[in-house]
This record gives sequence, structure tokens and C-alpha cells, in this order.
Amino acid sequence: MLQLKTASGIALGNLRSRNEFPPAWKTIAELEQVTDHAIASFLDERLRASKELGGAFLLEELADRALRTGEQELMDGDRLNDREKLDLVRALDRQNAVMQIYPTLIGIVLPLALEAAKRTGKDAHVLELAGGTGGFALALAEKVRNEGLPVRITGSDIVPAYIGEARKQAENRQLPVEFIRLDALDTDGFGNDACDADVVVLSQSLHHFTPGQLAVMISRSVQHPTSAFIGIDGYRSVLLAAGVPFIASLQAIPSFAIDGLISARKFYSEAELGIIAEIAAGAGSHSVSCSWPLSILCVRFGS
Repeated sequence: MLQLKTASGIALGNLRSRNEFPPAWKTIAELEQVTDHAIASFLDERLRASKELGGAFLLEELADRALRTGEQELMDGDRLNDREKLDLVRALDRQNAVMQIYPTLIGIVLPLALEAAKRTGKDAHVLELAGGTGGFALALAEKVRNEGLPVRITGSDIVPAYIGEARKQAENRQLPVEFIRLDALDTDGFGNDACDADVVVLSQSLHHFTPGQLAVMISRSVQHPTSAFIGIDGYRSVLLAAGVPFIASLQAIPSFAIDGLISARKFYSEAELGIIAEIAAGAGSHSVSCSWPLSILCVRFGS
């Protein structure tokens, strides 16, 4: 529930038939604006389709709308200090470790990196954006070190405290990974040599960004020697809307449980992810799949 695949297909078909999708854009600023507008138009059209379908289709649409929120997570706002935010990110790393999320993420990203290494004949570069304290990058680096794989890894985030924590862990565990401070939405920063990558990853952070911001990240990846953009986040569903905050509450950190609830309400549906990718990179460039409890967006940029 909350994927609304039937109504989504009808809605997108209606928009295409009226030549309202995909929207044209020329500049990055235009891309962000038209993507935000396109998602809003799609959701309005999906509501109309759900009303015409009636019954369970309309109930699912209403449930989705009741759960949706634009509320900001505590870790992204000003109500918590840096130490408290760092505690939340550490809690997320612990939760991912217990739930074995990192092996799943590695299984998604590593084959694409090895494919790039084979094609270019040199170590593939994996860049993670908005990676917090680097839980995924550290886990991937451990895999690469243990198996001697031709991959180099850079983790990044905009918060200095997160980067400091990640660097400390990498040093303590003697892992081959670099961490840099980087704003994922900064055009100039994303284009420097340290950030050029074969595979760009945005893991468990898609819901922290607007549709337009995600489109901008994908488009910037196209403009550099990147072979793939991988976006991974929670699967939009009623089960996760209840389950994520429940699991988060087990760590007895109230703010972490609150953020779990907010995040689960903000996960994108597969249709929304597909729309964002098509606007940013063109039709036929992407795939969206589910590896429960994750949604996986893969945008390929050619050989």
C-alpha cells in the first residue's frame, strides 16, 4: 500500500497525452522548478484518477495523502545541537548494522563499481553524497579491503561533525576510504576532481531532499564522468510508516523515533522516483525496483 501503481500509471499516461510530461528545461534552476511542479501535478492527477477508480483505490490515495508530510527531520533543523544530531546519526548506523542494511547496499552498488573498473581498466571511484558519519562508505571500504577489489571510495556530507566522526572511524579501523565535506547541492563543489566518480550514491537520504533537488543531483552526475547514479531509500508503505518509528524507538532516543516517523512519511513512491529521473536524465535511462525494505533508483549514463 502507498505505491498506488494503477492510479499512478493512469495519471502519468494522462499527463503524457496532454503533453504536460516530461517538462522541458534548460538551466539547473529551471530543472529544480519544473521537477517540483511535475511531482505536484502528478499527485493532483493521481488523485483524480483514484476518484474515478473509486473503492480501495481512493482509500489508498486518501491514506497516502494523510501520511504525507513536509515536516523537517530534527536532525536537519535547528532544535538539536551538533552533539545531539551526531547521536541520531550514530543511532541510524547502529540500526543499519543490526538490520543488515549495509550488506544489501553493498550488493546494489558494488557490481556497478566493478563493471566500471572492468570497462576503464582502473580503480572505480564511488562517491557517496549526504552520507552522515559514513556507515555505508565504511562498510564498503571494509569489503574492498578484505577482497582486494579495484574500487576507491569517498564519503561526503555537509556537516563537519559527521565528517570528523567518519574520519576517526576510518583511521581506527584502518579502512581505505576518504571523507570530505561537500554540499550535495553545490554545483561548483560537486564538479571538482576529488568528487568526479564512476558511481554516485545517495543512500537512505532521498527523503531529505525535494524532488527538484534530487533531479539536480542526477543531472550533475550526467555532466561528469559518471556511469551511474544510485538512489536508495525506504520503500513507501504503511508497514514501514509504522515499522520504522517502532524500530527506532527501541534505542530509547525519543528524537530518533520522531525522525523515524517523519522520514517514513516522506519516502518517495516508485512512480515519483521514476518521474524525477526521467526529467533529469531522459526516458529509458533509469530503473526503479524494490529490495524490501528499500526502493532502489538506478540511473545509467551510457558506457
